Amino acid sequence: MDRSSERRFNTVIISFLILGLIVLILMGVNGYWNLPAIGFYSVFSILLLFLITRNAAARKEKLIELNKVLGKDANEAFKHGNIGMLTYNDNFEITWMSDFFLDRNINFIGEKVTKWLPEVNRIFQGTEDEILVEYKEKGQFYQVIRKSDSQILFFLDVTEKHKLEESYENEKVVLGLIHLDNYDEATQYEEETRISIIDAEIKQPIIDWAMKHNMLIKRVKNDRFLLALNEEIFNKLMEENFSIMQEVRRASAEYPIPITLSMAFARGTADYRRLDSMLNDLMELAQSRGGDQIAVKKFGEDVRYIGGNSEAKEKRSKVRVRVISQTLRELIQQSRNVIIVGHKEADFDCMASALAVSRIVATYRKPVCIVTDPDDLEHKLSLAMRKYNDKLVHRHDFVTEEQALRLLEKKTLVIMVDHHDLQQCNAAQIVAEAKRVVVIDHHRRKGDFEFVPLMVYLEASASSVSELVTELLPYQLSRVDISEEEATILYTGIYVDTTGFKARTGSRTFEAAAELKKLGADPQESFDFLKEDFDEFEIKTNVLKNAERYPNGIVIATYDGERKLTRALISQVANSLLGIQDVEASFVISNLNDDTVAMSARSIGNINVQLILEKMHGGGHFSQAGLQRSNATVDSIKKELLDNIKLYFEEKEAQNESNPAE
Repeated sequence: MDRSSERRFNTVIISFLILGLIVLILMGVNGYWNLPAIGFYSVFSILLLFLITRNAAARKEKLIELNKVLGKDANEAFKHGNIGMLTYNDNFEITWMSDFFLDRNINFIGEKVTKWLPEVNRIFQGTEDEILVEYKEKGQFYQVIRKSDSQILFFLDVTEKHKLEESYENEKVVLGLIHLDNYDEATQYEEETRISIIDAEIKQPIIDWAMKHNMLIKRVKNDRFLLALNEEIFNKLMEENFSIMQEVRRASAEYPIPITLSMAFARGTADYRRLDSMLNDLMELAQSRGGDQIAVKKFGEDVRYIGGNSEAKEKRSKVRVRVISQTLRELIQQSRNVIIVGHKEADFDCMASALAVSRIVATYRKPVCIVTDPDDLEHKLSLAMRKYNDKLVHRHDFVTEEQALRLLEKKTLVIMVDHHDLQQCNAAQIVAEAKRVVVIDHHRRKGDFEFVPLMVYLEASASSVSELVTELLPYQLSRVDISEEEATILYTGIYVDTTGFKARTGSRTFEAAAELKKLGADPQESFDFLKEDFDEFEIKTNVLKNAERYPNGIVIATYDGERKLTRALISQVANSLLGIQDVEASFVISNLNDDTVAMSARSIGNINVQLILEKMHGGGHFSQAGLQRSNATVDSIKKELLDNIKLYFEEKEAQNESNPAE
């Protein structure tokens, strides 16, 4: 019996005793007082007093039991400290609740603890010793602790503390940065009237959006705005999936204007200088990944990307190429020697760009070498290198990683081509130990660099690094000597990465190809390099037989046969699948060797396969991405892929629903 019921029971008993006494007195006054009446009253009184005594004894026994468990002083301290206690039986049913609960009109005696507060089950399962639970009906928060050697739970009301902490968290400062991608290019040759329309339809909605959400917004450049907000506002923006992104996309498509938004948000620290540094790094990340997306980072956590649902626009200018060329030239001239490193299992684009950079360095008469492992080349590239071997070895110094380490000095310049991730590097130790590093790449950045680069030339809109370095050639102080063989390999690098000039191409891509043709590139030779033999044709056919269609234009092909596929062959199958009608994206999964599984993903441009594979710790481009994982199976990778494809479309749908007008 709980305390409240006990009080009511005792009150009723005392009322009966008083009523009986009044009846006896009236009977005596009127001459009806006799022995049977007195005896009845006495027995009745003894019985009722016994019940009161028994309840008091039971309560005393409970208190004695609690005193034994807690100690008398501790029990009194809990009373004064306003800490609640309850006991439960072997079925986890509440048998007693202290006044702490009764004062709050909370009474669940006889019911299971987990029915009242399901979270308490974590304590009973032994996964946690104490938990924070919310009693939603009354908007209260309790810290619940279990005493391990007895069936008692302690409750500390932390509602006010929780509200203060929540308020403190909500008021934490968040800094944001908005950049209008391609704004300068879009307005460079426009008339004032057209620029006014762009400002009215693009910039003004951004300002209105910021004001609507009580953010401080300041323009820092023509194409850039600084935001100041707090965590509460930021969480609302997250719930709305940053609707301003869709508004700008819709306005850009309506006019049309090639303008999208890159946004960055830094949070999680009160150090404003650190927030500012984080913010600039995040904006660089968002833009290096092609723009039209948001990079968010909480101090101490990994970067999170939101958006990225459109292909990167070609936005580098010849002015930028000239500036990069000049910076690279100065870094080379200030160096004692140069080491060029590529990625593991080098392909045509990787080797071609390394050869071109090697010739640029040779122009300034600096010692230069290319780190190469003949056993770690893509098969068709290996055939091409063997064919051109006699001419290339006289023009380039190919070394192993061990040999390059002996050449590494304080003033050595290390140039990474076609990658920016140490996990993919064919000479990771060299990059890790180098003091001077340059990155030339066209893959979208995954996150912060694991090293400190002196210069980063990362253009996600470029078809290939072969295209980027070809553009650098005319801006050197003297003519760069590129042989016909080197030009052909460069041309092949562009051809492979654009799937025969069918994907990821812009006007600059064809300009670079035309320049290479002038330098002696042989397109027919490139085509011959890429021809497949009959065995490759047969294995590709077997893989294609396993292709399965899924919703949203997805096709997945898996191969788990005895023969192991190369990464290049997997990519070729993925490209082939895109030729099927109504296929939006293709994924091919196969074993590379006994303990490594690889996946290649391709898209015609409406699905961002990079975002999907990035969640699986892969990477690449919007329409071309890859993954390689050890100690995995084809089936496990496929299951994980399907889960992430589902998540991708759910997030994309949520972003679209945040702006129904789109």
